[in-house]
Amino acid sequence: MKKENFDFDYIIIGSGFGGSVSALRLSEKGYKVLVIEKGKWYKTNDFPKTNWNLRRWLWLPSLRFFGFFKMTFFRHVGVLTGVGVGGGSLVYANTLPVPKKAFFRSGNWKDLVNWEEALRPFYDLALKMLGAASNPRIELGDEALRQLAIESEKENQFSPSNVSVFFGESGKRVKDPFFGGKGPDRVGCTFCGSCMTGCRNNSKNSLDKNYLHLAQQLGAEIYAESEVIDVFPIDKLDGAEGYMVQFKSSTKIFSNKRLVSASGVVFAGGVLGTVKLLLRLKKYSLPRLSNCVGRFVRTNNESLIGVTTTDKNKDFSKGIAIGSILQTDEHGHLEPVRYGPGSGFWRLGMTPLTHGSNFFIRVFRMLADLVLHPVQNLKVLFVDDWAKRTQILLFMQHLDSTLRFSSGWFGMKSSVHEGKKPTAFIPQANKLAYKYSRLVNGKPYTLFTESFFGIPSTAHILGGAVMGATKKEGVIDKNNRVFGYQNMLVCDGSMISSNPGVNPSLTITAISERAMSLISENQKEANN
Repeated sequence: MKKENFDFDYIIIGSGFGGSVSALRLSEKGYKVLVIEKGKWYKTNDFPKTNWNLRRWLWLPSLRFFGFFKMTFFRHVGVLTGVGVGGGSLVYANTLPVPKKAFFRSGNWKDLVNWEEALRPFYDLALKMLGAASNPRIELGDEALRQLAIESEKENQFSPSNVSVFFGESGKRVKDPFFGGKGPDRVGCTFCGSCMTGCRNNSKNSLDKNYLHLAQQLGAEIYAESEVIDVFPIDKLDGAEGYMVQFKSSTKIFSNKRLVSASGVVFAGGVLGTVKLLLRLKKYSLPRLSNCVGRFVRTNNESLIGVTTTDKNKDFSKGIAIGSILQTDEHGHLEPVRYGPGSGFWRLGMTPLTHGSNFFIRVFRMLADLVLHPVQNLKVLFVDDWAKRTQILLFMQHLDSTLRFSSGWFGMKSSVHEGKKPTAFIPQANKLAYKYSRLVNGKPYTLFTESFFGIPSTAHILGGAVMGATKKEGVIDKNNRVFGYQNMLVCDGSMISSNPGVNPSLTITAISERAMSLISENQKEANN
């Protein structure tokens, strides 16, 4: 097939941070671009008022729930991800930190490039594109974190978070303040705390309001509610003659399959999308893929602990999702995370904070807590507004361990790849949670999946299609190009080849910006 007969120049599978960057930059270079996204389009009023509206919040197609938040559980980790046009930007907590030096000097990619130097301009570009700004308001939960910092003699390690939010004048609508009028109108943040259940105020700088919005203006097309099921080369084995991409509806029970062609493909469906698809394609359509597919999967080695108070004078829901950060040591940091009023779904899965090397020890300690403090636990269970009375603490650290994802009977399965498996019980995190609890007169709780099964939770699943010097060491090279195939790239969390120890959204954006900068202009378009 001749290139001029292709349906598109590039097909991008996924619309998260990497996919959105790819869509805009390829469109700017004169390429005809298609983005295929499994989730739905969301307008401001489409988001649920609280996370009790499960049909609008959860992505669970088997129950006909087509929300934007997905929970996936493996043997070694529970994963929280976003689904929809804009990917994880719809549900993440807006934070845009640059990782510490250790991130750039460890993992599979450490010797390929001087990454700290190479990515510096692209971090700056990503911060600009995502509308980064310092949080201007410190609320109750942040003040408690500041007090914890003072008590720990780390006050200089406390700071407001850098976030992807338009603050402006609270509640006031203005013309696009970021892209010279090319972007959509925006409204100043009202500090309602509902960032992670979808911003109904049009203040969150999600990807549909920057990269994707601008890409569409340049002609990029977006097919929502569409799931890619196959990618295979045309004519030649290495894709030199282009690719066919097959997809179907992700929301209809019965759907016809469609085929589209392109000279290039960008995988950008996140770890759970890209790695799952690549594992399947390696068996049939793309046998030249590296055997490293699914290996070196990482989390930020994090811990999520909720601190709940029964004091009705305390309201932790005011503010932005993450308003501050405390660097606890060279490896870790602590962030207070909040939900908006009424979003109390998580109370159903909370149990008293416990720890232990096996199920029986943990359950014994949990039951002992319930027996010794029955009134307090009942009050917490039936607290009037869980989101207002609960401050979630997110502890992350740079220390590394890796998993392997492989194909199983019911999708992907996990196993330990290198080092120790991720743990749900981080002593430092628990210690900080107890200290914080005393400051706010609260009680720490954690998810039952951790208490009963010892499975840690993460909102930052990374790796599985990592960089390497050769096909034996990684799935992609230092420029994000897939080993074994031409004009095929991976630009999403699965490319992250070391543990950043912080929210990875900015890093995914920066690395994707670099990868796209290395693709040449469309010469046919330039000649016209």
